Amino acid sequence: MELDQIEAFVAIVRRGSFTGAGAALALSQPAVSRRIDLLEHELAAPVFERTRGGVRLTEAGRAFLPYAETLLASMHDGIAAVRALERPDHGAMTLAIVGTLASTTLTARLRSFRAAYPRVELRLRTALSREVSELVRRGDATLGLRYDVDPDPELVCRTVHREKMVPVCAAMHPLARRRALDVSAFRREAWVAFPARRGAGGEPYTLTIEGRLAAAGLGGAEIIPIDSLTAQKRMVEAGFGLGLFPVSSVDEELRAGTLRTLPVRALQATIDVVLIHRRRAYLSGAAQSLMTALSQWDVSDPRRATRRRRTRARSRAGPGRRAPGRA
Repeated sequence: MELDQIEAFVAIVRRGSFTGAGAALALSQPAVSRRIDLLEHELAAPVFERTRGGVRLTEAGRAFLPYAETLLASMHDGIAAVRALERPDHGAMTLAIVGTLASTTLTARLRSFRAAYPRVELRLRTALSREVSELVRRGDATLGLRYDVDPDPELVCRTVHREKMVPVCAAMHPLARRRALDVSAFRREAWVAFPARRGAGGEPYTLTIEGRLAAAGLGGAEIIPIDSLTAQKRMVEAGFGLGLFPVSSVDEELRAGTLRTLPVRALQATIDVVLIHRRRAYLSGAAQSLMTALSQWDVSDPRRATRRRRTRARSRAGPGRRAPGRA
């Protein structure tokens, strides 16, 4: 079995056709077909079923796919390892992240990394948590940031941040003017959230919201499904529902006064942000530095740093005295 046969097989799966695979590999369609014929001869089983709409994997093809992807990922790791011997701070690296994290202090951390490693091409891909895991598992991303631990033993998971989630409403919403609230005030309120995606345990972000509402006795609340976090915030600002958002993703709106937090402890939640990589992946010096930076998420969070400085200042000032710089 030759490596080019496996490359053709994976390319067809990802592109959806022999023609698309040929374009990706700079090969003619007959050349791609020849490689698949040889692969099927080696496996003694067909890997694709040809249909009018394209191709689909046979049972044998589905069984072979994860091994083929792992083999290609290992080959790419080997190439990267050899190149890194001469140029450890060069090259390209892909980080897959859950889309909602792009609105947090993560962006400042990534800017610092790019400044420290200007010759490393850091590519970003956004996806759902389980899609982030899949990108890392098959070698399309070196590292991933997702919500909650992935139980796959082939992935190494490290919790790097615990994201606080808070209930919010529009500034003009009647609930925004109330200082004391209990869960009964939300019985007839609708909530905006990502569409529920069932199967494989569901999506952690959506499950966290659903679980918090259910725990507060609001399991039957109306959910308005919206695929975009930005669109969700705009809908809440317009008064079409309430939201349960990562607090760092609504900092700007809270400062501008277009959203208000709702003081209901029963509706507050946290969700773990987890850094992942393949257990046997080659991690370059730049990749390890990025891992270190991401592992110091809370340490370098400017809001936490400000609170720590204020705490230390109050301690130095002593009891009964104000810390310098405070009115």
